[in-house]
Amino acid sequence: MKRILLLAAILSIIMSLGSAQESHDMSAIPANSMEDHHMDMGPHMKMTELRDLKPGDEQRAAQVVDAARQAATKYQDYHAAIADGYEIFLPNLPQKMYHFTKKSYAIEAAVAFHPEHPTSLLYEKHGDDYKLIGVMYTAPKRFTEDQLNERIPLSVAQWHQHTNFCRPPDDRKRELFFPNAKFGLRGSITTKDECEANGGTFMPVIFSWMVHLYPFEKTQDAIWSVERQAPKHDGQP
Repeated sequence: MKRILLLAAILSIIMSLGSAQESHDMSAIPANSMEDHHMDMGPHMKMTELRDLKPGDEQRAAQVVDAARQAATKYQDYHAAIADGYEIFLPNLPQKMYHFTKKSYAIEAAVAFHPEHPTSLLYEKHGDDYKLIGVMYTAPKRFTEDQLNERIPLSVAQWHQHTNFCRPPDDRKRELFFPNAKFGLRGSITTKDECEANGGTFMPVIFSWMVHLYPFEKTQDAIWSVERQAPKHDGQP
């Protein structure tokens, strides 16, 4: 189980890979409209449906935000996160958002939700330093939307799954990081038939449900932004 959950974190990083030549940074685009929650996330990401707001939803969501903020505050210095068991994935690969994941919290999230224990901490890199911007929670991929709603109201937050993953043959793994890649979570291949025709292994859903939360933002839309993690759809890294 540990290996599966860790691979989920790695694959989520692949989803958010950036390029030094990228003309704009998606993370810099503000999310200040509920329309953001209905955006097209592309063929490699499935989002939960945004529900109507029910009594108590805003209060429950606010409790999660408060817990996330309190938990994350002590990790403003990324060295503290590392000292506390969070591990950075692919530190030498340029990324829009770096995931620091704690194995024990990933395993815990498979059976129970503790908002004070985020599976991952989200950082942006500035020079040799990392700036903490948010947290990520996970839940088992078998969960229904009703079960996810019990953890965080789906009228406020949208969880996501990575989908339609074509794993390349062993001798073509480097192609995951190529511009205009065929394989992987940024690849052009989205069906089982096309994947197998290219020698790959197709997986309709990859591992856990995930949700990003940015507890230091000022507005609810920015705190629960889905646009901030949105992939580009032009096939470029």
